[in-house]
Amino acid sequence: MRIGIIGAGVAGLATAKTLLQAGHEVVVWDSAPDVGGVWSRTRRYPGLTTQSARATYGLSDFPMPKNLPEWPTGAQVQSWLEAYAHEFKIEPHLRLNVRVTSATGGENGWTVTLSTGETATVDKLVVANGVFCEPNMPTFPGAAEFTAAGGQIVAGTDVHEAEMARGKHVLVIGYGKSACDVTVPLSEVAASTDVIARQLLWKVPRKIAGVVNFKMLLLTRMGEALFKYHRLRGPERFLHGPGDPMRRSMLNSVGSVSVRQFKLEQLDLVPRGTMEGIVKGAIGLATEGFFEGVEKGAIRVRRDTTVVRLSAGRAELSDGTVLPADLIVCATGFQQGVPFLDETVQRQLLDERGNFQLYRQILPLGVDGLYFNGYNSSFFSPLNAEMAAVWITAHLAGAVPLPTPDAMRAQVRDQLAFMDEATDRHHCRGAKIIPFSLKNVDEVLDDLDLNISRRVRASHWLNPVDPSAYRGVTPALIARLRTRRPVLEDA
Repeated sequence: MRIGIIGAGVAGLATAKTLLQAGHEVVVWDSAPDVGGVWSRTRRYPGLTTQSARATYGLSDFPMPKNLPEWPTGAQVQSWLEAYAHEFKIEPHLRLNVRVTSATGGENGWTVTLSTGETATVDKLVVANGVFCEPNMPTFPGAAEFTAAGGQIVAGTDVHEAEMARGKHVLVIGYGKSACDVTVPLSEVAASTDVIARQLLWKVPRKIAGVVNFKMLLLTRMGEALFKYHRLRGPERFLHGPGDPMRRSMLNSVGSVSVRQFKLEQLDLVPRGTMEGIVKGAIGLATEGFFEGVEKGAIRVRRDTTVVRLSAGRAELSDGTVLPADLIVCATGFQQGVPFLDETVQRQLLDERGNFQLYRQILPLGVDGLYFNGYNSSFFSPLNAEMAAVWITAHLAGAVPLPTPDAMRAQVRDQLAFMDEATDRHHCRGAKIIPFSLKNVDEVLDDLDLNISRRVRASHWLNPVDPSAYRGVTPALIARLRTRRPVLEDA
C-alpha cells in the first residue's frame, strides 16, 4: 500500500522505517526543515535535554551512541534521528518544509492537501504530529500595552538562543521540566529572572543522594509498578496489597531525599503533598543548575502565583507583587490538535471532553484507514512509538486479532477514566501514558503474540529497561507476514 505519515519526529520515522521494511510505499510530511519533531532546530530551546537517560531513550535496533552524555542535548538527539533516517533509507521518502492543511478520507483512501497547494492520495494515513505539536499560550490582560512598549511574549520552544534575554527582565511562566530547563541559561545573561509557578511540582534528582541514577528508580519495571495500574499482575498485587506501606515508603523517601538534596525547605520550594502524588502533576527530572541558581539569587521562584495583568514594562502577580518585565517566556504545556482532519472525523475521534479515543493509543474507532503514533508519550517514547509502528504494520496486514468494536470502545472509555483518576486528568487529552509506559508496550505486543521473553522482562524489574531487548520484534513480524497467504475478501 501507499501510506502517508504526518510528522517526521520519533514516531513518524519509526513508522516509516517499519512500513518500508514490510514492503509498503511511504511518504512522510513535516512542516519543519529537518527531522526530529520536538528535537528540530526550529523548536529547541537552550538547556533542552532528554528526560530519560541515554541508554533507555533509544530505538531497539538503533541505540544512541555511547559517547553521548547520560542526558543528551536536543541537538544530539536530532543528529541521532537524522542518522536513523539515513541508516534505514527513509530520507528519499521525506517531504520537509511542507505542512498538511487537510486530510479527507473516502472509499479510495485519503486525499491530503499540502501547504504548497499540491494534493496527494494515499491508501492509509498515520498521524504522527506529536503530543507536543502546538504550544499552549495563555492570554494576559494588558498584553497589547506590554508588547506595544517593546515587550515580548514567546513560547518556550521559540527561544532558540539565550542571547535574546541579555540585559532583560525575564519572566518564565511554568514550573515543568521545560520551564526550569530554559530558565537556567536565560538567568546567566538576563538582568533578572523570575519563575512564575502556579503550582510547585516534585523534581526527581538525576542522581538520588548524588549517587543512585534516576533510571534505577523510575526507568525499571519495579519503578513503574510503584504506581497502581487498573489491571494488576504478578508482584504488583503484593505492592498494592500487603506491601503497600513499603511501596509508599520507597516513593516518599525519594521526596525526602529531594528536599534535603536541593535544600527545598530553605528555599521555600517544598511542593504540597507527597512524592507519591507526583504522577498527578508531572514527573519532572530536576534541571542541573536550577536550584543552585535559586540559592545564589540568580533565579527567583514566585510560588503559588499567576500573572494577572501586564502593562508597559511590568507584570502584576496574583499576590499583588509587581515585577519589571521585558521578556515573558511561556513554558505552559502544549495542545494536542489535528486541525487537518474534518469535523466529521474529529467527532468520531474525540469524546465530549476533547480526549482522543484511541484503542491501544493507536486506532481510532469508526474511522477507516487512519492510525495514530506518538500519542503514547512516555518515559520510553522511542520504544513505545516503535512498538506501535509494529502494531500498525500488523494491522494493515490483517494480523491483529481485535475484540468487537463495542468491546474496544469500552476499553478506551475505561482507560480514559482510569487515567483521569491516576493523573488528575494530566494526560494530554488521553495521549500521555506516563507512568504506565511498559504496560502499553506489553499490551501492544501481547496483541501480536510478539512480546519479549518473561526472563528478559524479569531482568528489567530491577535493571533499567534496555530498548535493544526488543530488537527481534520487528524482524519476527516481517518474517511472519512474508509466510502468510493472501486472504481473499470473500473467503
